[in-house]
Amino acid sequence: QVQLVESGGGLVQAGGSLRLSCAASGIAFSIATMAWFRQGPGKQRELVASIDSRRNTNYADSVKGRFTISRDDAKNTVYLQMDSLKPEDTAVYYCNANVKILRVYDYWGQGTQVTVSS
Repeated sequence: QVQLVESGGGLVQAGGSLRLSCAASGIAFSIATMAWFRQGPGKQRELVASIDSRRNTNYADSVKGRFTISRDDAKNTVYLQMDSLKPEDTAVYYCNANVKILRVYDYWGQGTQVTVSS
């Protein structure tokens, strides 16, 4: 059974930092492209950052220079270090795993709330 379990969300003041974690099980983690998405109030879900099996990373323009995505294949865990947080970063953050083995498998976590107060 596939599970993606996020943790690390919470309430923080603007300018502060949070570190999100996503522990994966039941997937071929080492070959998966892992990503963080977010969905703010009244907004569509958007890609925040992604990291592939070769550790190539991609970031949304709005978080470049402030957020860092990383992965630990030994722990089947992906992280999102969020610094210099802004109120507009307030959203539910979702972990995503995309695995290509003959076909594409796409999995989602349950989400973790991040609230940034001004």
